[in-house]
Order: sequence, then structure tokens, then C-alpha cells
Amino acid sequence: MVGEVTMLTGRTKHILHCILLFTVIAVFEVFTGGVRLGNSKPEEFDPWDRYGYVGTFVLYLLRLLTFLPLPQVIFNFAGLTLYNAFPDKVTLKGSPLLAPFLCIRIVTRGDYPKLVRANVARNMTCCTEAGLENFIIEVVTDKAVGLSSHRRVREVVVPPSYRPKSGALFKARALQYCLEDGVNILADTDWIVHLDEETLLTENSVRGILNFVLDGKHQFGQGLITYANEDVVNWVTTLADSFRVADDMGKLRLQFSMFHKPLFSWKGSYVVTQVGAERAVSFDNGLDGSVAEDCFFAMRAYKEGYSFNFVEGEMWEKSPFSLCDFVQQRKRWLQGILLVIHSKAIPLRYKLLLGISCYSWVTMPLSTSNVVLAALCPIPCPPLMDFVCAFIGAINIYMYVFGVVKSFSLYRFGMLRFLLCICGALCTIPFNILIENVAVMWGLFGHKHRFYVVNKEIKQVISV
Repeated sequence: MVGEVTMLTGRTKHILHCILLFTVIAVFEVFTGGVRLGNSKPEEFDPWDRYGYVGTFVLYLLRLLTFLPLPQVIFNFAGLTLYNAFPDKVTLKGSPLLAPFLCIRIVTRGDYPKLVRANVARNMTCCTEAGLENFIIEVVTDKAVGLSSHRRVREVVVPPSYRPKSGALFKARALQYCLEDGVNILADTDWIVHLDEETLLTENSVRGILNFVLDGKHQFGQGLITYANEDVVNWVTTLADSFRVADDMGKLRLQFSMFHKPLFSWKGSYVVTQVGAERAVSFDNGLDGSVAEDCFFAMRAYKEGYSFNFVEGEMWEKSPFSLCDFVQQRKRWLQGILLVIHSKAIPLRYKLLLGISCYSWVTMPLSTSNVVLAALCPIPCPPLMDFVCAFIGAINIYMYVFGVVKSFSLYRFGMLRFLLCICGALCTIPFNILIENVAVMWGLFGHKHRFYVVNKEIKQVISV
């Protein structure tokens, strides 16, 4: 049975996924009252009489806040249905010998030298096995990590005295240092693949990158990252991150494949950039562009009229190893995106969708209250409002299901454990909501110009 499922073609898997998605939407609409069957009617009453003017106004305002995620929900729905969510193995569209020069750039503080050295070796092997010829792996670090001498490896240590013109800090400072004259060794026609220190290439992602740079129509690209490969360190955070996998295949894929713009921004890893375009946009964006440097960079590139596309093939990363790191990670993202949204350097029209998406996150503590208030203080709403509200909930729940299906191998885990992973992901939804609420409150009232780096190295247990 497992063998038969794993032998399904990508197109068949996509059709089955679409059927499941529409089934989840239909069931959720019926059971939550978004669609009423038969002669059932909601209780009719005047909320202004029951709750008073202030109470009614507050209840309707809180209900309307649940519609802030609607734009990204529509993008996720369209991305997951319009494009094959289970593409087959990436096929090269040209010879690697004809590909432009690639620099695989890893930026690190240097806190985990063993991890960096191990992943450089693994990524080197992956590149050579995929047939990549014209490339170099470059590690940019605040502290030397002791890489072995190799013609295809370059270690760049950012001097403590280096100060970008705008005062950019953290990862943005290191990224900008690489672009400075005298440090940069790349031509404007070369390409950079940006990775985090824990990111692992796959042969599929290398082929996807080669196809992207051989095509050459777009200056920036990004692809899918999954978090459940090899050994899972923390099952709770990994299952919670299944939402991010679905987000990559939905919203991110649609904005790049259809519109070729970072309407909702992008991530900071698995980023492919043309050197000339990256130097023109720059990472030297001051303090506001230092916490979520990837987001600020994307918005500036969008403003300057550069083109983006989705890169086929997936890369691997690990979810945070602890709940504390998970919260800290979300807090930094929220604070960094808020700094971008409020920056005067980016006109409103370029960050409108990003702003709506971010404020759906900021107002989560208020919108979450509807779970309790809808039962204690029901209010009459138009049928369309109920339908859309249920649609938003159904899509967000299905995102966890899809993320597990996309991340976990049925062949590797077997049917029982696979189904348990799906149930586990659904069970993490309340946890994720709680974590996001904590991150929001902490992010809003905490210091906003700090850059927290999560633990990325598994400590070996020493037996005595």
C-alpha cells in the first residue's frame, strides 16, 4: 500500500491534494455555520439592545480583525491549487558547463564552527554530484571557523572595525561587507545563492538554481525550504513549522510565479541573486533594515523595479531546537517586519500587502479572543461574512496538513506514523497560536533593534 502511494505521479498527488483541500473547506463551512444547510437559521436579535453600543461596536471590530489575513489566505489558496504542489524531479534545461559562475554564500557569526565546516563539506559534495562546475562556497563570518584550504572554498572574516555607511548591523553588516570593493571578487553577471549556516542543498535545488540562472530573465529568486528531513530534534516546533512549508508553496510561489514581485516579502535563506542587482539594491539600510534585512532588501528591490521568480527544488533546514528559541525567532521576525513597514524609505504602495499581513499578526491577541467571544457573546453577521470567516479558518488549518504531507515521507515513516504526524501538526495549532501571541506581546513591548540567533548545533552526549 505504501509503495503504491509513493509511486503516484506528481500530477495525481496534486489532484488528490486539491480534492482534500476542497473537502476540508466544505466540511469546515458546514460545521462552523459558514454555509447553512436546510432550514436552519441563526438566532435573530438586536445586538445593540443586548450588548449596548460600546459592547456591540467592540464585538464587531474584533470580528472584522479576523479578515486581515484574507489577502494572504487567498494567495495561499491560489498558489496551492493553480500550480502543481508535488512537482516531479527537476530536469536540467541546459548544460551546467554553460551556466554562469555561482557563489554559494553562507553568513554566520562563527558560533558553530563544527556545523559550518560539516555543512560546507556536505554542500560541496551535493554541488559536484549535481554536475555543478563554475562555483565557489564562500563563508562570511564574524569569527574564523577554520575551513580547510580548498580551491572552491573561501572564508571571509568581517573585521570588527568595519562600519557600513548607514550604520547597518548584524547579518546586514556582514552581507554588505561582501559587496564592498576590495572584498567582492564576483562580476556583476555572476550569481549568489544565500544560505543560512544550517541550510543544506539538495540535488533538486541545485538543478532548480541552474535552470533559474540559465534562464536569466529575473534578477532574484527563492524556493521551498522543508524542516523534517533526517533527524527531527524537536517534534513540536517541526510540526508547527509545517505551516511555513505550505506558505512557501502557496503565497510565496504565487507571488513570484504569477506577479514576479515580493508582494508579501520573502525569507532570508535559499535566496538567489544576480550580483549586479544585489550591489545596486544593497544591504546598507540602516538600523531599520538590520533586524529583518531580507524583508527590507526585498522591498527595496521591489521599489527599484527588479523582477523575481520561484526556484524549483527544495532545501533542508531544522526548526528551532527549543520552545524558547521558537518564540525568540518569531519575535525577531515580527519586530523586523514592523521596522520595514514603518520605514519612510519604502513607499506604502510597495508594502501594502506586507503591512496587512503583518498587522493580522500584530492583532492576533485581539482576533484570537473571538474563539471565546463567539460562544459567549454571539453577534448576527451577514452570510457572506460567516462564509469568508470559515474559509480563512479552513485554509489555515489545511496549511498544517499540507505542510506535513509535503515534508514527511510516507515511505520513510509508514502510514501509521505519517497519519500521526498530521494529527500532531493539527494538535500544535493551539500551541502555535499561543506562541505567536506571546511573540507579539514581547515584540511590541521589547527592544526592537536586537538580532537573536537560535541554537543550531546539537550537543553530543558524552558517556562516561
